[in-house]
Amino acid sequence: MKVAIIGASGNIGSVIRDEALARGHQVTAIVRNPDKITVKNQSLTKMKGDVLKDKVEGLVKGHDAVICAYNPGWTNPNIYDETIQAYQAIISGVKKAGIKRLLVVGGAGSLEVSPGVQLIDTMQVPELIKKAILGLREVLYILRKENDLDWTFLSPAGTISPGERTGKFRLGKDQLIKDKNGDSKISIQDYAVAMLDELEKPKHKQERFTLAY
Repeated sequence: MKVAIIGASGNIGSVIRDEALARGHQVTAIVRNPDKITVKNQSLTKMKGDVLKDKVEGLVKGHDAVICAYNPGWTNPNIYDETIQAYQAIISGVKKAGIKRLLVVGGAGSLEVSPGVQLIDTMQVPELIKKAILGLREVLYILRKENDLDWTFLSPAGTISPGERTGKFRLGKDQLIKDKNGDSKISIQDYAVAMLDELEKPKHKQERFTLAY
């Protein structure tokens, strides 16, 4: 497939990019600073783009699907508002470009830990991190009202960090997945596996799903 990846130089976006390339997809990496991408691959095209300033339609047109790992920056004081503004621009631009498939790197904070209680309700985190979590939660709520896209929102486990690519994990929907010790973990590498699996064989159209060991 021809896949546009927004935020393809970030911690998660870069691993998704490399997983897509390893599977033989044609990848367009849409980033604010293309020089941050040093990978050389004939199937990779680097494109300078800022979804808050440029027309997203023009950035993504001609692709089969868009994977979005956008983050306005963890130290950005406007992270909540800019997260929402960016995804509104992305959703609108993807539709104008005639692309049906949008996959979003979501957050874990909106996953339920018990009926009516989300993970964010149980967390004590710095204010900026909380704003980022709430911004991504709002993106999920916006997507749930979207009927014209085959969207998917993939929430990671409670903890996501660089690690091994095992290809073995459990999938769920809106509830946080924990192991027998009460931990909720996934590697970025296995998160990328799940994202590309969903791209290639969609099973969660117009819904959120999650994964953990």
